[in-house]
Amino acid sequence: MFYKVFIRPILFLLSPEIAHHFTTEIFKILISIPGVKQLFFSKLKVNNKALSQTLFGLNFPNPIGLAAGFDKNAELYKSFQHLGFGFIEIGTVTPKGQPGNPKPRMFRLPADKGLINRMGFNNEGLEAAFKNLKTRPKNLIVGGNIGKNKVTPNEKAFEDYQICFEGLFTYVDYFVVNVSSPNTPNLRDLQEKEPLTNLLNKLQELNKQKGSPKPILLKIAPDLTESQLDDIVEIAKTTNLSGLIATNTTIDRNNLKANSNITQEAGGLSGKPVTQKSTEVIRYLRKRLGKDFPIIGVGGVFTAKDAIEKIEAGANLIQVYTGLIYEGPNMVKNINSGLIDYFKQKHNG
Repeated sequence: MFYKVFIRPILFLLSPEIAHHFTTEIFKILISIPGVKQLFFSKLKVNNKALSQTLFGLNFPNPIGLAAGFDKNAELYKSFQHLGFGFIEIGTVTPKGQPGNPKPRMFRLPADKGLINRMGFNNEGLEAAFKNLKTRPKNLIVGGNIGKNKVTPNEKAFEDYQICFEGLFTYVDYFVVNVSSPNTPNLRDLQEKEPLTNLLNKLQELNKQKGSPKPILLKIAPDLTESQLDDIVEIAKTTNLSGLIATNTTIDRNNLKANSNITQEAGGLSGKPVTQKSTEVIRYLRKRLGKDFPIIGVGGVFTAKDAIEKIEAGANLIQVYTGLIYEGPNMVKNINSGLIDYFKQKHNG
């Protein structure tokens, strides 16, 4: 409540990107003060066996993770673990650093509890990411979300994914292949059946050459047709993916309350407006993939109720991003606290 009443109104006076950098820098400074780290842990971390599970060989202490995009350069994950996340996904990382799209490139839709972004994979590149990951704590699950540089043509996309895969392999617990961002020209074309199958098969060949292969997941868009989702299901099986992340941001602008000057901005829409769409994709995938295939649900999760809807649709784990901006630092604790009762009832039932 304190965040929503006092802090959020001040942050919302700043541009979204400036507010992001301001709050993350302040948080990093706070965490470095002796005793503050322990205070956050004691107040925000929820430990309960009902929340833990093992998926693709990894033991998740709770099902709530930070989605890719928040910590592009692996600079924040050590600080943000103190908000109670069960896992954190860094990136999207590209081989070479790139500035992303021209500013402004992020827009709030408070009336819809949404966010439009067209960041364009802005990051400092692979070298910066793995330098930051060299000192990662062992008790935190970290995923690496990888993509291609804007200037790399699609026919050479695998080379970029290979570079990121090789560079991050030692430092992350799982990989996510991002071909679903709407903000890199023609990237979503890689979701088509033939190029996507080729890309994933080549990455799996690399993976098999390692002593201990890492889980490889695929992040998909919420705007795919049922036919395209059927292709994804087939690809997931034939390329031996460890899981799917559903979903990325949407390009759909239907039924928004915000001013049309904002809603017409190009980019991917996240937050509450994508809640139902992502849940429907999860439900569709679960029916066709069976009960055992891991799915990470993301899109419009703000509360325990939102998380439960995703879980009941078929998600095993949940990721958040936009909800954190609107709900504040207590959000992960509130969701996990609500999930404890849900999981216990489910287990006893």
